[in-house]
Amino acid sequence: MAQNQKSGRVTIKEVAEDAGVSVAAVSKVLREAYGVSEALKTKVRASMKKLNYRPLATARGMRGQTFTIGVTFPDLRNPFFADILAGINSALERTQYQLMLGVSLSTPLIEETLIDSMIDRQMDGLILVGTTVNPAFLEPTASRKPLVTIGHHVEGESSFDTVNNDDRLGAILVVRHLVANGYRKIAMLSLNSTTSTLITEREHGYRQAMGDHGLQEHVQILRVGQTLREVQTATRRLLQSPDKPDALFCWTDFIALEVISIATELGLAIPDDLAVVGYDNTMYCDFAQNNLTSVDQSGEVLGLQSARLLIERIRGRQEAEHFVVTPRVVARGSSLAVGGRGMGQGS
Repeated sequence: MAQNQKSGRVTIKEVAEDAGVSVAAVSKVLREAYGVSEALKTKVRASMKKLNYRPLATARGMRGQTFTIGVTFPDLRNPFFADILAGINSALERTQYQLMLGVSLSTPLIEETLIDSMIDRQMDGLILVGTTVNPAFLEPTASRKPLVTIGHHVEGESSFDTVNNDDRLGAILVVRHLVANGYRKIAMLSLNSTTSTLITEREHGYRQAMGDHGLQEHVQILRVGQTLREVQTATRRLLQSPDKPDALFCWTDFIALEVISIATELGLAIPDDLAVVGYDNTMYCDFAQNNLTSVDQSGEVLGLQSARLLIERIRGRQEAEHFVVTPRVVARGSSLAVGGRGMGQGS
């Protein structure tokens, strides 16, 4: 009895016979080899579907490709990551690539372990979203597997690709928006991270814009962890202080929505007592109870571009590419000009 009869698996030879082509031709389609005609792809894929052919990942790995991509996220609670994931999926849906997901909990050691495990499992390439690993870890990783990072700013990097929002500009636009609406005591609720270049860029942008508007004396950056308990404690302390801000710029919508909740619990009106601005422009910003002003950094575009660049790397591109999205502020009710604040007052 043949091995395929024992296992119940359809073989590449059977696909070739059904399609009326050679085994080599089927192999080329499976490998997405250069120069394969659309007609041949259509014919082979039709036979694969008809016969329910599924190539063994282990066998593919022995031939040099598994058509799997490893994607790491620092967290799954942040709704912005769902936007990025949707973009990656959209880019992969017309390819043979499948993604495998890992969550690092914003812990460098966990992320490094995930990356090593993905490489050990012969994944063809990696996309690291909001990486928290030491930058020195990334270059040797890129020498082992094609690599793209999202939300990691690095100048002159040639060993891997990056996909970013212009985070410094995004923070500048937030301060500019709030100043135009009459707010002056603008604080920033940031992430307590020593490795996130994304956070560093946003903090630089915030400081720069506050200085540009003559508001250096009101610069206040509060760095907290990602757990809700830490955010709640820090927010209550800040909003109950004698010198509380009149506007709060939060590094992500996920945190900004919690700030609105805490402020409301403390009896503060949004935006009359406190303006709140988030970052990411996730779908929850539009909900009437939130009405959250936020920076749109096109999460799906970031995902799409990262997958595009990674596949190009896998197929042999050597030169590094660095894709940057220009952010924009989407103004909603949480930062409206109130009490005549925005009536042409200077900074």
